[in-house]
Amino acid sequence: MTGLLIFWRRYRRNAAAVGGLAVLVLIVAAAIVGPLVHPVDPFDMIGRPSQPPSARFLLGTDVSGRDMLAGLLHGARVSLVVGIVASLAATLVGLLVGAVAGFYGGFVDNLLMRTTDFFLTIPSFVLAIVIVAIFSPTIATVTAAIAAVSWPSVARLVRAEFMAQREREYVRACRALGMSNLEIIVRQILPNALPPVIVVSSLMVATAILTESGLSFLGLSDPNVVSWGYMIGVGRSVLRVAWWMSAIPGVTILVTVLAINLVGEGLNDALNPRLQRR
Repeated sequence: MTGLLIFWRRYRRNAAAVGGLAVLVLIVAAAIVGPLVHPVDPFDMIGRPSQPPSARFLLGTDVSGRDMLAGLLHGARVSLVVGIVASLAATLVGLLVGAVAGFYGGFVDNLLMRTTDFFLTIPSFVLAIVIVAIFSPTIATVTAAIAAVSWPSVARLVRAEFMAQREREYVRACRALGMSNLEIIVRQILPNALPPVIVVSSLMVATAILTESGLSFLGLSDPNVVSWGYMIGVGRSVLRVAWWMSAIPGVTILVTVLAINLVGEGLNDALNPRLQRR
């Protein structure tokens, strides 16, 4: 409990990070509670096409007469879930690869890092498009594709942290006490390597949301699920006469990504006291 209080005191010194956290909490609350408060199927055609915001339709309707507010609330769930799950999966893979490479070094390090470099040489968005195009465009496929292109950066960071820690005195003491390599990796080095990984993972959620939005915009996502990128793609054909169809979900993505980035900055300040603003 004391540790959490110290963490919060460090975190709240960054006013922008606190504001970003407040905005992010509101977005998550809207994603969870919104569809219950506004129980409208985002695929139901309940109004005239391209109807501007009004008392009946607070955010207007799209080209098919579907409620934009319902689409925005349901899309929040999809975009956030894809971003969080893809980030968690990429972090786990990156932790495994980076920890093994950084701890053991030698041939294992060379093999794993050359594999990581191979993924880094391919533009991540292009690779995600290829993966989704090969398999069926479902939410699971999109999430897996985003995770597959995101783990290399985590792996390199974890490897660097493990290489910096593996020869320190406490690790040598653990070896002298007869601890196994797995115990040293999981119980000793990993907790010391986690702070920068947590920061990177939080920022990765924002990148994953942007990637999912881009794939949905191109039509490479589940057509039976509404996401913010899907809504932008639907509105692009009438952008000049019904700008709100693309602008509303676009601004929502912008605000969400900005909030996540601010939260990541606050985590960096809180987990690295030397970098705190004075």
